Amino acid sequence: MSDKSKKTLSLRAKGGSPAAKAEERLHKVLAQAGLGSRRALEERIAQGLVKVNGAVAQTGQSVKGGDRIDLDGKTFVATALTEPASVLLYNKPEGEVTTREDPEGRPTVFESLPRLKGARWIAVGRLDINTTGLLLLTTDGELANALMHPSSGIAREYVCRIHGEVPDEVVHRLAKGVQLEDGPAKFDEIERIGSSDSHAWFKVVLTEGRNREVRRLWESQGYNVSRLKRVKYGSVHLPRLLKRGHCEEMPSEQVEKLRAQFQLEQNPPVLTLQPVIGQRKSRPTEIRVGKDRKQASYVNGAVDDEARELRRFDTFREDKPGGRGR
Repeated sequence: MSDKSKKTLSLRAKGGSPAAKAEERLHKVLAQAGLGSRRALEERIAQGLVKVNGAVAQTGQSVKGGDRIDLDGKTFVATALTEPASVLLYNKPEGEVTTREDPEGRPTVFESLPRLKGARWIAVGRLDINTTGLLLLTTDGELANALMHPSSGIAREYVCRIHGEVPDEVVHRLAKGVQLEDGPAKFDEIERIGSSDSHAWFKVVLTEGRNREVRRLWESQGYNVSRLKRVKYGSVHLPRLLKRGHCEEMPSEQVEKLRAQFQLEQNPPVLTLQPVIGQRKSRPTEIRVGKDRKQASYVNGAVDDEARELRRFDTFREDKPGGRGR
C-alpha cells in the first residue's frame, strides 16, 4: 500500500435498492457505526436516549434504510454500507491494549488505526499488553465472529522466549496436555527453535483463544514467558516488512477468499449511519506504511539484543533505526 493511499468507505447505495431492503436491529446498526458496544447501546435505548424518526426507540426495535436516528444531540440516517468488507493486518507493539477505552489510560490499538465513516474496526481476538505481533481487524462482524468462534479451530502461531533450560519431558507434557484452572489445555504444536545458556526459543501453535493461554501453559510448568509474538493467524502471516505500530490492508481478493472459507460469500447490505448533511463530518485518515512514521523500540530499553535474536526465528524483518522503509 502506498504512503498516500487513503481508506474511506462509501455510504452511497448503488441504485437505491440495498438501503430500501436492508433492515436490522437498532443496537446492531449503532454498534456498526462505531457508537459503542451492543450491550451499552441496548442500555441507552432502554433508558430512552435514542429516537427513531422522532419517536423514542424501544428495546429490540429494528430500523431500515432511510430511518432518521437521534443520539447525543446528533441526527443520523440509516444507510446501506455497500463497500465490501475490509480487513487490516496490524503489527501490535508492546504497551498497547486491545480495547477501545482503557480505564487506566493506557494506549489502545484502536488509536493507531485509520478512522472510518459509518463503520468501526472489530478486533479478531485480543493480544495482551505485553504480547506483540499479528492482530487482525475487520469491518465485517460476520467474518470476525467466524474467525473467533471455537468451532472454527483457527490455528494461532507464536514465537516465545522462555527463561532457563527446558527439559524434553516438559515439552512432551505441554504437547500431551496439562490441567489449567479453566480446564485441560495443550499446545497443538510445539517446536524448539533455539536456545542459549539462559533461555530457550520455541514455536507454539494453539487452536483456541483462551485468555493468556500460551503464558499460562508455560507457567503451569514453572516457566515464565519473557517474549511472546504472534506471527500467524489461520492462513494469514504477519507481513515481513510491516513495522511495529503500523497496519496494512488485506487485498480485496484475499478478503473474499477468507469469507468463502466460512461460507460467507453472500454479503447482504449492512446498515450503518450517515450524519445528516450540515453536521460536522469526520476526517478520513490515511493508512501509512513506511518510513515517515517514527517507530519506538520495545518498551523498557535494552531490548535490541533480544530483537536481533528474535529475527533468527521470525518470518518477518524487525525494524532497525535508519533502515529502509517499505
